[in-house]
Amino acid sequence: MTDFIRLPVGPGALHVERFGFGDRAVVLLHGFGTSGFLWRNVAPALRLGEVTAYAVDLFGHGESDRDSDADLGVRAQAMYLDQALTLLRVASADVVAVDFGAAVALALAARRASRVRSLVLVNPPDPAALRGADLAELARLQARHLLEASRGMMGARLLLGPLLEKSVADPARMPEALVGRYLAPFVGGEGVRHLGELSRAVNDRALDGVDWGSVAVPTLVVRGDADDWVPPTVSAALASRLQQGELRRVPGAARLVPEDAPEAMAALVTEWIARTALK
Repeated sequence: MTDFIRLPVGPGALHVERFGFGDRAVVLLHGFGTSGFLWRNVAPALRLGEVTAYAVDLFGHGESDRDSDADLGVRAQAMYLDQALTLLRVASADVVAVDFGAAVALALAARRASRVRSLVLVNPPDPAALRGADLAELARLQARHLLEASRGMMGARLLLGPLLEKSVADPARMPEALVGRYLAPFVGGEGVRHLGELSRAVNDRALDGVDWGSVAVPTLVVRGDADDWVPPTVSAALASRLQQGELRRVPGAARLVPEDAPEAMAALVTEWIARTALK
């Protein structure tokens, strides 16, 4: 069973797709340049009689509202997510999140520990340098295609397309039709401007001051071994700094593990939920 929900959270509404009817809540967060659509092959493979999965479009992403005056940064996104969980009457959830979404999940765990039962962080960025190689590449592409981008020619295809294609290990996992699906919110000049707003909202120092040793929830850090955007040392270091952190590698997957290996991703989440239920 799947349904769609709109949740008012301050500057607008979040779009959420809900799967299943179980007692345990699992929140699925995408990263930069994607949307909750990322989880379309993972969420249905979870044990939906035992869990309810919520694939969230972060504010300003996917089908969620956008507001040029809204804060789109990590801490603000964590606050919007916190508000959304209140509206859903979810007291505590397992949060599964990819790249930028992983930073949002960490911010939520640091802000409201009681809200997070456990974390699964897939190719998380360096908490001390959130603007990683992907956003540096986006800036280079913006400079190279300045004229086309300023006129909205091809929308954001010239900018975001290469990042999406480099975020999977198997090119067949990111066909042109799927690139187009992720580019849908970034049509024309307005879409290009909005993509720039999302990029600028990623602040390197957004998580400064967080004592990672105080984040006590069970945390699985998942590393796609073919991820070229974030060095493998980042995942290992984060797992070692968290009280209950552990590292798991997924061979043959890059940043977007839910695209490269949806079956493996679903199995990891299912196993993790079963393990943490015993704690």
